[in-house]
Amino acid sequence: MEKKFETEAIRTQTKRSQYLEHSTPMYLTSSFVFEDAEDMRASFAEEKERNIYSRYSNPNSSEFIEKVCKMEGAEEGFAFASGMAAVFSTFAALLESGDHIISSRSIFGSTHSLFTQFFPKWKIDTTYFKIGEEKTIESLITSKTKIIYAESPTNPGVDILDLEVLGVIAKKHNLIFIVDNCFASPYLQQPMKFGAHLVIHSGTKLMDGQGRVMAGITVGGRELMDKVYRFSRITGPALSPFNAWVISKSLETLSVRVDRHCENALKLAQFLEDHPNVNWVKYPFLKSHPQYEIAKKQMKAGGCVVAFDVKGGVEAGKKFFDAIKLLSLSANLGDARSIVTHPASTTHSKLTSEERLGAGITDGMVRVSVGLEHIDDIIADIDQALR
Repeated sequence: MEKKFETEAIRTQTKRSQYLEHSTPMYLTSSFVFEDAEDMRASFAEEKERNIYSRYSNPNSSEFIEKVCKMEGAEEGFAFASGMAAVFSTFAALLESGDHIISSRSIFGSTHSLFTQFFPKWKIDTTYFKIGEEKTIESLITSKTKIIYAESPTNPGVDILDLEVLGVIAKKHNLIFIVDNCFASPYLQQPMKFGAHLVIHSGTKLMDGQGRVMAGITVGGRELMDKVYRFSRITGPALSPFNAWVISKSLETLSVRVDRHCENALKLAQFLEDHPNVNWVKYPFLKSHPQYEIAKKQMKAGGCVVAFDVKGGVEAGKKFFDAIKLLSLSANLGDARSIVTHPASTTHSKLTSEERLGAGITDGMVRVSVGLEHIDDIIADIDQALR
């Protein structure tokens, strides 16, 4: 019988040891032993499915992968030391010199740097399209195009891409469709339902949810994931057993936490819409959001991130951040503690001013990762800082 999301998050567990533990223990070991010479030979020949070395697999990372695969509807996965390790390793495993990527312009700053500073060294090119122009990207496809890549919601402007449209185009042209699903989490959105072949997460964010450890994961179809696995097994970006154990435990409360995140974020966004010191506010489940209908189609709720623009530009923004008392000034998100970030001077500072504007990032934009504190306290702190 198919289980509900919340049940799978809690009840997915690797095989119990002889001690019949109720909660999966940590397997803090670099390697695993063999019964005899034949067992060792067969294991390295991949005639047996078993743990050999924690750079390849470990019971803790395997449990984390299994949970996320069930959440996303994927066949296989690999767990990484960070979200960017997942992004880089996934692309590196699938691309060759001369290949071409089509990507949304609104992506995480480090991913943009990867596309514009490092991939060109290996003759891998990227062409960007703007939010809302998904149906026109067929004109960007060349004989070298191999991957369509998107974030939805985007970082930091919480724009929404129509994943179904991108999935149809990818299928029509036999392209690999990859989605960074970090802002939504698998609880709110499952991109594979809309045609994605691979889904990437920074487990550092909502999956951990308490700002403790770093992690990343890529899940998807067996054939593509086998390529990602073999590249990653050799190059060594694997998630540590300890961090895998922490993240796997955190997934047990993902649905409960994200429900509260979304409830708080919507109330904050509604408050900011009427604030005299705010130019605009964007949140996927606000009716004023330009892609509101698409968000409702794709997502269960709007997520934890609210973006807004402070009246008065850079100087007013500085005063706002200096006046914050309760919330944290940090570059992280998806934490139990609410966080305010200035993308133009932090997460997206490596972009030129033209590139930032192209991605919808204004000088006065503030990104709020809305936490689990009482909403009245969150609103009060942001209000006093704006005033």
